[in-house]
Amino acid sequence: MLDVNFNQIIKLIDKRKNNAYRKVNEELILLYLEVGQFLYDLIENSHYGDKITTKAADFMKNNYPEVRGFTKRNIERMVQFYKTYKDDEIATPLVTQLSWTNNLLILSGSKSKEERHFYLKLAIKENYSKRELDRQITSSYYERYMLSDGILLPTKAKTIDEDDYPNTKILDTYSLEFLDLPNEYSEKDLKNAIIVNLKDFILEVGKDFTFIGNEYRVQVGNHDFFIDLLFYNRELSCLVAFELKIGEFKAEYLGKMNLYLEALDRDIKKPQENPSVGIILCSSKDKDVVEYSLSKNMSQTLISEYKLKLIDKKLLETKLSEMKILFETND
Repeated sequence: MLDVNFNQIIKLIDKRKNNAYRKVNEELILLYLEVGQFLYDLIENSHYGDKITTKAADFMKNNYPEVRGFTKRNIERMVQFYKTYKDDEIATPLVTQLSWTNNLLILSGSKSKEERHFYLKLAIKENYSKRELDRQITSSYYERYMLSDGILLPTKAKTIDEDDYPNTKILDTYSLEFLDLPNEYSEKDLKNAIIVNLKDFILEVGKDFTFIGNEYRVQVGNHDFFIDLLFYNRELSCLVAFELKIGEFKAEYLGKMNLYLEALDRDIKKPQENPSVGIILCSSKDKDVVEYSLSKNMSQTLISEYKLKLIDKKLLETKLSEMKILFETND
């Protein structure tokens, strides 16, 4: 009897379908750019101004009603789309790799060229859905990323004419608004809420994180210890231990985390993997206490805050502007 795995045929079909979808999407984005350019030039070179988009929408509706996507609002977006990216050589090859919906989210949610580039590259790398991208923009992921001192996690994916996509950072502040916890909660409540909302938690910390388990047992001598949450990071090729605290960071938390990391490296880590990383996630932290605690600490442990409500975007934008001014002054 011939023993052949014909599932390979399905894989080939799916591959070609995906390629076809990407090609169709690329052509659609290029079409919208071309329509936007055509109308932008008309607006710039005539006295009709914005009436051009109304006339174009009426023309399409009256003469080609079967052609979808050419409402007045969408035509205005095409013009804005072209106007925004017409002189942007970095963005041009990126926008065709995203859906029109995701392009519009970035266009409306970003206030600078740098922020647009950031979300374009990140959305491509992480293959964000509309919901996922909208959540990252709403939670001010760009500002939190830029303001964080956390270590960079190197990425391998490249894009056209670019050295690299934005690396993923261990952020200084994580937004866990999706947990919907009450005003009073315990560390157990926090951990259980994260497990229930694991998909959103991984979206926040990075899609390269793969969940291994909660209350993960490690044995040291005759004693058992339990790590709140254990993940594996594919990009770092290492285990990542999360300890959850409902109060302010305390220096003594480092001792227990160091014990966990040593146990993981000795007994759980595979030979080809990198040393384990620890993240102590607290509801607040004193930067001086963190700095003093970590100054002579040799383990790979980071201290991050979490917030249960979205941080004010304008506040983050102000802090980011101040940081840029400071860097420019120092240069």
